Amino acid sequence: MDAAGRTISRVPALPVFPRILRVGIYCRVSSTHADQLESLAQQASALTKLVMSRWDWRLTDIYLDIKSGTTGSTRPEYERLVGDCRDGKLDLVITKSISRFGRDTLELVARIRELKALGISVMFENENINTKDADAENIITIIEAFAQAESEAKSKNTRWGLERRATDSNFGLYKRRCYGYNTNDDGNLQINPEEAEVVAQIFDLYISGHSLVSIIRILEEQGTKTPTGKPRWSKNTIDKLLSNQKYIGRAEVFKTFSTRLVDPVAPAKRQANNGEFSKYVIMESHPAIISVELFDAVQAEKARRSNMTTTENGPRRRATRYSAKRDAPKGHR
Repeated sequence: MDAAGRTISRVPALPVFPRILRVGIYCRVSSTHADQLESLAQQASALTKLVMSRWDWRLTDIYLDIKSGTTGSTRPEYERLVGDCRDGKLDLVITKSISRFGRDTLELVARIRELKALGISVMFENENINTKDADAENIITIIEAFAQAESEAKSKNTRWGLERRATDSNFGLYKRRCYGYNTNDDGNLQINPEEAEVVAQIFDLYISGHSLVSIIRILEEQGTKTPTGKPRWSKNTIDKLLSNQKYIGRAEVFKTFSTRLVDPVAPAKRQANNGEFSKYVIMESHPAIISVELFDAVQAEKARRSNMTTTENGPRRRATRYSAKRDAPKGHR
């Protein structure tokens, strides 16, 4: 009772229970191979059991990606997960390991910071790290740096292995089939007579003065199908065919390379090998369709018709687009 004679009763404090966390599970594998799909199922199953073992966690959704983790690759389920986090649908994200979640250190740390700002933590089961902990970001950066160094080492080993194999004339890349050839039972290239006739015709037409557009018109009027079986030819297809050394019996490898051999976290794209790696050539590795003299003449003619010229300051465009054609003999334009 207080001074005014009023009765005051003590009400016991109500128990405070932790709030139920809405949990999202993220799993990823890099291919559709059977062992990878089995790994995906195992990841999802193990993490689901983990969530179900906690009374204060509620499984909200499972996000499954079957795609490469390299920069530039598509991960639709990962993007859906991030979208759900931004929409306030999750409180906690659980994944198997750091390598399953991030593609490189910068992206990983940036994503963790974004989710932390949204009040969402990420738990990595293998590393036993939860980003709600104060030191988690530093630990993740260190672990991911080691993982990236390991990836770069693997890339170097891959390059070394490819170059070692290139010293063997039986290396499969030397025997890669192209238009004009078939592969026999021994895996060697042999001439496809019908396609070889088209190859020879294209070289003859070009050296006689026909443009790429003119050659395309002739081929399509003949009903000649492209290397992929399509009725319409492209200038790029003709141009590449006219530059292919395989038609003189010469096999060259590593004319191009994947950017991932240089930077394991870069977008996987092919680019011309301009000295970044050694090139390997086998002369007379298979039957030729055209002569070396004709091939060289075509390359010289391509250079003459090109809209680029070499100056003291490097490659530059000619003054007009058609200046090279003005020098061509009449009837050869």
